[in-house]
Amino acid sequence: MATNAPRDPKNNLWDFTAYYLRYLRVQKSLSGDDLGAIIKCSKATVSRIENGIIKLDGKQAAQIDRTWKTGGLFGLLVWYAAIGHDPQWFAQYVDLEARAEMIRIFEAQVIPGLLQTEEYAYALLTVGTTRDPDRILHDRLQRQTLLNRDPAPFMTVLLSQNVLEWPIGSPEIMKAQLARLLEMAEQRNVAIRVVPRTWETGAYAGLDGSFSLMSADDYGEVAYAISPETGRLVSAPSDVRSYAVRYDLIGAKALPEAPSKDLIREAMERIP
Repeated sequence: MATNAPRDPKNNLWDFTAYYLRYLRVQKSLSGDDLGAIIKCSKATVSRIENGIIKLDGKQAAQIDRTWKTGGLFGLLVWYAAIGHDPQWFAQYVDLEARAEMIRIFEAQVIPGLLQTEEYAYALLTVGTTRDPDRILHDRLQRQTLLNRDPAPFMTVLLSQNVLEWPIGSPEIMKAQLARLLEMAEQRNVAIRVVPRTWETGAYAGLDGSFSLMSADDYGEVAYAISPETGRLVSAPSDVRSYAVRYDLIGAKALPEAPSKDLIREAMERIP
């Protein structure tokens, strides 16, 4: 097993779970392979769990509890960690986003941060309760550089038609922002589709709110549910699958790429 320093158990409940899992494994003189045999995964996966890269899931926790006779300790830890709020969720999300090989985004209200122009982003940041909009703007623009790395992640974006039409900043800012969308839609690693606001679309899964899915070889797949000020990072496989299903249901309502671009152009033309 790697000799990385254990997670700081004071950070959050997930880090406490990772810390205590490693502690008990070492106390029992078990190797990563030994623990992997218990939770039916590789030694490398055990290392990722103990280093906080991926989360212990409910089935794995239950198997550890049965084997080590912990009285359900790890199952309870995972349960409480999954339902609790973690102030570090957004920081973890940004780190996972930077390492992602595939990103899927659904946005119901505004242009996603990775596709925002500087002016559009600043207009959003200065109307809320953000304490340091200049710093957050800088960080947001820095995040966008991941789309230009080599190799760049493949990103698919589903947008509600409302996103194209809600006036942000000024007519000039909105026109420039929609032009940025069209420009990004021409990149080989970016696909943008729009969910039309029609009676045929009607009520659909996207009305529950915005979210994103990210995946990479070193951490699998995670979801991030967006909410004011912060959000919720979801890593339990069963919960992530529910977001993936929701994304596919929204995608079934979206226009293909070419008609989506036409809708974006039409929205630009309607701006005075």
